[in-house]
Amino acid sequence: MATTSPPSPPAAPPPPPGSRPLPAGPVRSSSRAGRWIALAALAAVVAALSYIVFGGKGGADYQLVFPEAGQLVKGDQVQVGGVPVGTITNIVLTHDFKARVTIHVDGSLTPLHEGTLTQVRIPSLSSVANRFIALTPGPNNLPAIPSGSVLPTGATKEVVDLDKLFNTLDPRTRKGLQGFIQGSAQQYAGAGRALGVSTEYFPPSLAAANHFFAELVRDQPVFTHFLVETAKAVTTIGARKEDLSGLVEHANTTFQAIGSEQAALAQGLHELPVTLKQGNVTFVNLPSTFAALTRLVEASKPTSKPLTTLFSHLRPLVTTATPAVGNFNLAINRPGPNNDLTDIARALPGLAQALSTSSPATVQSLKESVPITFFFGPYSPDLEGTLRTFGQAGSYYDANGHYARVTPILPDFKLGENNTLTPTSPQQALENLKSGQVRRCPGGATQPAADKSSPFANEMLTCDPLQTP
Repeated sequence: MATTSPPSPPAAPPPPPGSRPLPAGPVRSSSRAGRWIALAALAAVVAALSYIVFGGKGGADYQLVFPEAGQLVKGDQVQVGGVPVGTITNIVLTHDFKARVTIHVDGSLTPLHEGTLTQVRIPSLSSVANRFIALTPGPNNLPAIPSGSVLPTGATKEVVDLDKLFNTLDPRTRKGLQGFIQGSAQQYAGAGRALGVSTEYFPPSLAAANHFFAELVRDQPVFTHFLVETAKAVTTIGARKEDLSGLVEHANTTFQAIGSEQAALAQGLHELPVTLKQGNVTFVNLPSTFAALTRLVEASKPTSKPLTTLFSHLRPLVTTATPAVGNFNLAINRPGPNNDLTDIARALPGLAQALSTSSPATVQSLKESVPITFFFGPYSPDLEGTLRTFGQAGSYYDANGHYARVTPILPDFKLGENNTLTPTSPQQALENLKSGQVRRCPGGATQPAADKSSPFANEMLTCDPLQTP
């Protein structure tokens, strides 16, 4: 196979006869000096960048207190989001046997602010003491933490080693775990096929749950507002935990009482459809009832003002009558046997039976005397007033008590026109006296009352209401 080669460059022309070639030494010296100058400039740039990156503000030192050192050593890194921002410079033991760890944070991240959190973490299991401190800076709008300060105890979290996890598996825990596994085996014994069928539906249920939560958080503002309002509601409920406990306790008592009445509850549920049917009929008739009620209210409005006046006058009567009603109630129904009117009423039939059998003649005479004694019943107040006030109305008092006197009054003059007194005759003096009033009605011995309650007239009384003083 034939090949072709590129043409060779033209050869340099030979030096003219009698000339000497130029020396090569000075060209090599200038090339070596240029290299040294480039290296020096590169070193200056690296030094400047190192100063800018690592010199900066110089950083700050902070102290962290952990319950234990968690296999930290001096020189371990301090990271923020996986990026190194400092190192551990010192670890000492405090008087209360805790680990005080001093860290140096680079100037690009200082000063730290309140709300900063630190936690010991393990990047991998490649070594025994492979640890670092994960730093979560606080918001910049919070107060700054001065250099050299000790972060609060709540800002530090220790690492959870596998040894601590294994230490939780003590004999009691292992026995409980063994019982759980054995119990699960007994629970699913003979139900392998059903468990397999259920397992087939497990992925679709996970997919549905994933779809549900995706839809739930799809609208983040609404979901955030829901969480915030729910937190407020839960906080409000938590502030009233005593009332909530009482509500739960009372609800439990209520449901227990309902549960104890299962037969009555079943009967009530059985009759509920009939009740609802009747209630439906009632609700249908409610509009017409409300219309009639509206007309009644409209018609009652003119009488509301007189009712107000009546109630204002009735209030003093009710206030005055309250003790009397209480005493009347006590007279009707007093605690204890045979001491009130109710007991007397209950004993009357037995008394009547005893009287009927013991003295029939007396009973018969009492029955026959009722029409006669009935006439004196309405006059009881008059008779009682006569006996009570006779000495006050018809007599005077002296040192020995009251005594009765009858003083005839024979007026010789009478009041005439223009307030003048004129002589009278004996007949004129007796004009105002009334005689022959033997059929006065009860209460007719005094002037008629303003409320017309006296004299008392009844068609069963043979009295004349016109016979008044």
